[in-house]
Amino acid sequence: MEYKLQELKLANQDTGPYGIIVSDKEEVWVTQHKANKISCITLDGKIIEYSLPTTGAKVMCLTISSEGDVWFTENAANKIGRITKEGMVNEYTLPNPNSTPFGITEGPNGGIWFTEMDGDRIGHIADDGKISEYELPNKGSYPSYITWGPDNALWFTENQNNAIGRITENGEIAEFKIPTPASGPVGITKGNDDALLFVEIIGNKVGRITTSGEITEFKIPTPNARPHAITAGAGTDLWFTEWGANKIGRLTSNNLIEEYPIQTENAEPHGISSSDGETIWFALECGKVGKLTLI
Repeated sequence: MEYKLQELKLANQDTGPYGIIVSDKEEVWVTQHKANKISCITLDGKIIEYSLPTTGAKVMCLTISSEGDVWFTENAANKIGRITKEGMVNEYTLPNPNSTPFGITEGPNGGIWFTEMDGDRIGHIADDGKISEYELPNKGSYPSYITWGPDNALWFTENQNNAIGRITENGEIAEFKIPTPASGPVGITKGNDDALLFVEIIGNKVGRITTSGEITEFKIPTPNARPHAITAGAGTDLWFTEWGANKIGRLTSNNLIEEYPIQTENAEPHGISSSDGETIWFALECGKVGKLTLI
């Protein structure tokens, strides 16, 4: 398939772009965990930066609510942050210290859900900033990314427990073991076929799990590709970053995996997001944002 790959350099090189999401207005939001900022790239290419109130917050992942607010995790500061539609930055401290919040997503009824990697909890924050937390069954599970599933539950990866987790709005938790031992699941997303797709950073595979818990796995051609994040594209295509291989991967509708090399060497691709399904945006920790367009 023909494609065009571009790279946009942010204001400073040593910023550490990590999480990325495209809004319904086609704005691209990027976290910069080394620069302690969040950037918004507008349609006309203008870059707007928001500095965080807490120094050394290590902002990681982000999501956009249906109300248009940008919510994000502050990994080192133990906080959840929000940029309102008016451009105000608010922060909310988690009840338990050293929880290490990471993945974040909007869920049903407008609530924001997030993972606590070192806290072994799934958290929920309401619009007024009230936080609820739910303990996972196993200590050391290291919950990572989280997404809103087609069954109105929240689905998340348990990186060290080798499982995919599911939590309902009422806090009921189920876990599904991954067939490949010590696979290290990281990114997870809702596919366009009412299943969930995830990547295995150690297992070197893309996994698919139905809402009933049936798991299928697909091997990535490049050894030690270290897949990290994943997003849905057009049709049933899934796109993911390959941190170790310095590539962008694509799982096609016929379950084939294609790979697209990134121009900059050792770019360290992390977060990935799709706007119209044909345009894929990804964060490069080397200080750039990448854009892959199918032509």
